Amino acid sequence: MNTVKTVRELRAAVARARSEGKRIAFVPTMGNLHSGHVALVTKASQRADFVVASVFVNPLQFGAGEDLDKYPRTLAADQEKLLQAGCHLLFAPTVEEMYPDGMAGQTRVSVPQLSEGLCGASRPGHFEGVATVVSKLFNMVQPDLAIFGEKDFQQLAVIRALVHDLNMPIQIIGEPTVRAADGLALSSRNGFLNEEQRAVAPVVYRTLNAISEAIKLGERDFPALIGMQRQQLEAAGLRPDYLEIRHALSLRPATAQDRDLVILVAAFLGTTRLIDNLHLNLDAPI
Repeated sequence: MNTVKTVRELRAAVARARSEGKRIAFVPTMGNLHSGHVALVTKASQRADFVVASVFVNPLQFGAGEDLDKYPRTLAADQEKLLQAGCHLLFAPTVEEMYPDGMAGQTRVSVPQLSEGLCGASRPGHFEGVATVVSKLFNMVQPDLAIFGEKDFQQLAVIRALVHDLNMPIQIIGEPTVRAADGLALSSRNGFLNEEQRAVAPVVYRTLNAISEAIKLGERDFPALIGMQRQQLEAAGLRPDYLEIRHALSLRPATAQDRDLVILVAAFLGTTRLIDNLHLNLDAPI
């Protein structure tokens, strides 16, 4: 696996692979990789001949007071994990390489509607930062396909819309959330949890499952169901940011008639913000 730090080196390496007739897959990350990221790279290696990953902590998607400075940078460990997972090329640029003219005047990419509400409500500008950096990375790599984790469900929806609306010839693949044995969705931010908080954290996934089971049994009073489960989160010591049932494709608030649903949650445990979701298609075969 080669590691490059400039756009020029990246494009040259990808051009060589493409000239050899190789299909290009791309996995963008912010580093501090865990088994969930490894699963994305493994899937990429199964779907393409040449796998490119990026490690870049994007300042544009962090708001005031968020954990940009505290976000773990573990490039050496990340390189080893990417190599073992089958990555061929790692792009690890500096902020100056990504934003050579600074961020103040940077052209921004905005995806309306899907970026609003949920994480978009509590993190203003976050999805604009995500859409902008992903657009830049897509233009730099020009992959045939790109793989993202389904844990960040709203982010995946935003990226799918971005690619569709801007006519990018890239196949977007969502990879199921990788979980610890107790159900907690793997996340780089889990490292901020102390031992006591880590023992409590799986209640987030249990809450999603409780809502899902109630819906499967015929419950359609979504506000009452959400209210009850929100209380359960609070009783366990979490501070919910949101807990909502949405239509899985449009992300609009779900109605009792909808069949393709996603249950989404974000909650603070101490100072750590955990997010998770559970997709529920009532028409899917059992």
